[in-house]
Amino acid sequence: MISLINKLWEFGLIPVVKIEKLEDALPLSEALLKGNLPCAEITFRTDQAESIIRKITQNHPQILTGAGTVITVEQANRAVSAGARFIVSPGISIPVIEWCLKQQVPIFPGTATPSDIITALSYGLEIIKFFPAETFGGIKTLQALSAPFESVRFIPTGGINLQNLESYIKLPYVYACGGSWFVTSKMISSGHFDEISHGASEALKIIHHYRSPGVEK
Repeated sequence: MISLINKLWEFGLIPVVKIEKLEDALPLSEALLKGNLPCAEITFRTDQAESIIRKITQNHPQILTGAGTVITVEQANRAVSAGARFIVSPGISIPVIEWCLKQQVPIFPGTATPSDIITALSYGLEIIKFFPAETFGGIKTLQALSAPFESVRFIPTGGINLQNLESYIKLPYVYACGGSWFVTSKMISSGHFDEISHGASEALKIIHHYRSPGVEK
């Protein structure tokens, strides 16, 4: 579990992916590999999410594949059974947190308030999602939250793009960023996979100014 979490720090960027069609799963995963970003958070916002996770993990096990927008234990169970190696939720769900901890599956619950963070900390979770980041004040809010919660590392998601990525990733309390600007549903459905590879590569150029591949957190 520790090496998996360290990998997320090394990547610095978690592609947040919504896929409508199963046949797009492998072209997407190949595009991420081409862009040197072997990681994907497949959101449970389509009927195909479980099948897509299974297809990616079976064909490209080197991709660190997780499930996002997980709000129920049933979804978490389906995702992990399909091969998901981590779970991300948009908010605090005690049943999901407790299930993941029991199964020893990394869980990154969504937080937006001090109370959310205190709840996550009560379960020993110190790497948490901050969502929706830009809507809830972005960097200024993270700066304020980092003062009373010094041990917490955040994964800001929501409104992150190539223009503000550097402002987030250089902060010492940001573990990684979640983003979909370079892997949108429209890009995927229209087959613009080269654009996805290029977008991943461009983002990694920024990230590698602040963290080096192969160096663990």
